[in-house]
Amino acid sequence: MSTPVLTAVAWPYANGPRHIGHVSGFGVPSDVFSRYQRMAGNRVLMVSGTDEHGTPITVQADKEGLTPQQTADKYTRQIGTDLEGLGLTYDLFTRTTTGNHAEVTQQIFLALNRNGYVVPKTTRGAISPSTGRTLPDRYVEGTCPICGYDGARGDQCDNCGNQLDAAELINPKSRINGETPKFVETEHYFLDLPAFTKTLGDWLSTKTDWRPNVLNFTKNLVDDMRPRPITRDIDWGVKVPLDGWRDQPMKRFYVWFDAVIGYFSASVEWARRSGNPDAWQEWWNNPDARMYNFMGKDNITFHAQIWPALLFGHNGEGDRGGEAGKYGRLHLPDEIVSSEFLTMSGSKFSTSRGTVIYVHDFLREFGPDTLRYFIAAAGPETQDTDFTWEEFVRRTNFELANEWGNLVNRSISMAHKNNGGVPRPNTLQQADHDLKALSAKAFETVGGHLARSRFKQGIGEAMRLVTAANRYISDQEPWKLKDGEENRARRDTILHTALQVVSDANTLLTPFLPHSAQKVHEALGGTGVWAAQPELKEVEDLDIAGRVNPILTGDYAGEQATWASQPLEVGRPLEKPTPLFSKLDPGLGETGPEWAPIER
Repeated sequence: MSTPVLTAVAWPYANGPRHIGHVSGFGVPSDVFSRYQRMAGNRVLMVSGTDEHGTPITVQADKEGLTPQQTADKYTRQIGTDLEGLGLTYDLFTRTTTGNHAEVTQQIFLALNRNGYVVPKTTRGAISPSTGRTLPDRYVEGTCPICGYDGARGDQCDNCGNQLDAAELINPKSRINGETPKFVETEHYFLDLPAFTKTLGDWLSTKTDWRPNVLNFTKNLVDDMRPRPITRDIDWGVKVPLDGWRDQPMKRFYVWFDAVIGYFSASVEWARRSGNPDAWQEWWNNPDARMYNFMGKDNITFHAQIWPALLFGHNGEGDRGGEAGKYGRLHLPDEIVSSEFLTMSGSKFSTSRGTVIYVHDFLREFGPDTLRYFIAAAGPETQDTDFTWEEFVRRTNFELANEWGNLVNRSISMAHKNNGGVPRPNTLQQADHDLKALSAKAFETVGGHLARSRFKQGIGEAMRLVTAANRYISDQEPWKLKDGEENRARRDTILHTALQVVSDANTLLTPFLPHSAQKVHEALGGTGVWAAQPELKEVEDLDIAGRVNPILTGDYAGEQATWASQPLEVGRPLEKPTPLFSKLDPGLGETGPEWAPIER
């Protein structure tokens, strides 16, 4: 039975190019998952976009002498190009500066306001003495007053997980220029998180099968919830749709508030562009749908606490009750798939420190599938993982080139040389039965792991089949079976078995390695699209006249890849294959390419 599956992917800031640490958290895992779900026959909607509001954009705009809109325009196209190059199959990758997103954000707020879940409060806001601009809480750092951690942000402490106020920090400093901020009184709207204490607590208590890192983080989320500001003193963002607020030039929604709503607004935009403006309801108003949020661990609190609270509030299902808003009862996340950090030399990737490997540089040098493989097989799925060039070279050379590439090449080459196509099998021996049974079982095993977002285990099982197939060919030695009808019949059976397992393994690896999977499909004599790819397009904004936006989208319905063994047609012509992966210079493992930062 087909299930509607929503893959909601974290929104990257449009204030610079993305590095491989970013895509190891939100990008590749979500695409592996979505490709598998499509292959398994489920109706997938994969949405995200660039997060273009707030101080991160205005700060970068000032650095480059651009307007915030020009900055967002510049980097959303660059990010879209990188994600297209990686083969991330978004149904819609959009942006938060669309008219559609503003309208949806405002409607969610109005529902929260009607139900009493947002309240105005006078608070103390941080101001930069040198510029007079508001400093958002996350741009103020200091010592946590609770645990003493020297590096807590003004919105929360990543060490103890407690929500904070910038004015509470000990020795607060601006992350932008290091100056001590000035605190002044200002009025803002707050999300009344304490009004969701029981609702959120009961909901979180049912999520016993989430990843351990997410479960551990959420254990104490509801113990000390306080109202959280959802508006800011800034001139760049979505306007507050209330009298006395909408015309104020320095009052906008806080960027985190409108960004999480993007999962829903992107679904609405996708539906409007599809020709059926109500199509989003299949995922958002359907209790049988499944919703998965993909992100890095620094976003867990927004997705396990704040986003569910916004949805409960819109639905009128918080502790105070209420009525559902304009969009009816919206579906809540079923699973939060959070990765840890990909590090380098033991530290987070950092542009300012020069510890960064940009996606576009990596793709230019090594192509997409080697990075996708590394992230799936050795990435930060459940714990921080250090990226080293040595490990990248080792996995590319020994696992992709020697194991998988060699299996494809030797199997097809021998069949091409001896038969010119897929040979006819004869009587199977026990070794043939054993390998084919292992291959058949792998669909259930690997599929089970991918359905639970266990990507390391999934790709590990797929590569176990590759190793077994290589061992089978080495043990059976088909190259020696030349003379006599009986020997040739046995050789044909071995090669047919090997080719069928290559086809099966290619299916198992398609979610991980879609670009090379297409090549293997064609090397096995297949035609047409096996693994579809996204396309970056320029489209007119649906609501803002004259605005043109880049979107990443694609037609994935026509791809041939399905999660099942597809028997090879006997006699299908085979051409001499070319290498699937090129081996990298072992010396690259010591220093990396010339453009890469030096590991310390």
